[in-house]
Amino acid sequence: MSVVVQISDTHFGTERPDVVDALHAAIGMLRPDLVILSGDVTQRARRAQFDAARRFIDGYARPTLAVPGNHDVPLFNLLARAVDPFGGYRRVFGRDLEPVHDAGDLLVIGVNTVRATRHKNGEVSPAQIDRVSKRLRQARDTQLRIVVTHQPVHVIREKDVANLLINHEAAVDAWSAAGADLVLGGHIHLPYVRQLREGTWSVQAGTALSHRIRDGISNSFHVMRHEAAQVEVEQWNYAEGEKAFRAGSQTLIPLLR
Repeated sequence: MSVVVQISDTHFGTERPDVVDALHAAIGMLRPDLVILSGDVTQRARRAQFDAARRFIDGYARPTLAVPGNHDVPLFNLLARAVDPFGGYRRVFGRDLEPVHDAGDLLVIGVNTVRATRHKNGEVSPAQIDRVSKRLRQARDTQLRIVVTHQPVHVIREKDVANLLINHEAAVDAWSAAGADLVLGGHIHLPYVRQLREGTWSVQAGTALSHRIRDGISNSFHVMRHEAAQVEVEQWNYAEGEKAFRAGSQTLIPLLR
């Protein structure tokens, strides 16, 4: 069995210290094969915030795949935004903005949906859609196939429609046809699991660490357990009184092979 943890929207610079400690403890207990960080690592793409993120990742010492979010490019430093928008991110996470994890029964494909010319909205290009589709078709039958974006490809609230990834419909159609099982995202700080197409599901994460919770929804992350022809997605929520994360709702997803 493979275990994957998805955290998102950590927004270092607004992190809650008790929640950071609790998440370290939870990841240490779960010992995942991979941690996925689906964007908005920092609040304002500042050096100290990226350094805090690096210390956080080094602290739990598990393999990690990350993609940038819109908060990970400078907002007020217009020169950096124009000349080297991902400079701070690359200093911490390396030059590859679209990493791939291909090991054992996991194939995870990162997609950089951030555009430096936009403040908030994300986009996936036809070339990115095609690249991911080709990589998905190379997956082994035994692999859980995950695509990671920052902005969502599916929303459940009318007010979040404006946050949908540009070209999301074309992406979901192509990736589903190519065999994607899960499309992971963040951005809107709302955790849920929904079916997109037959065999393909959206897994949206809340904010793992930030005090920027919305609508009273607690800090949370997802645990995915993959074995044989199914994957279980479990939402873990921060319990304020216990200062710890606790397992919550579960969604069992059959894999079509």
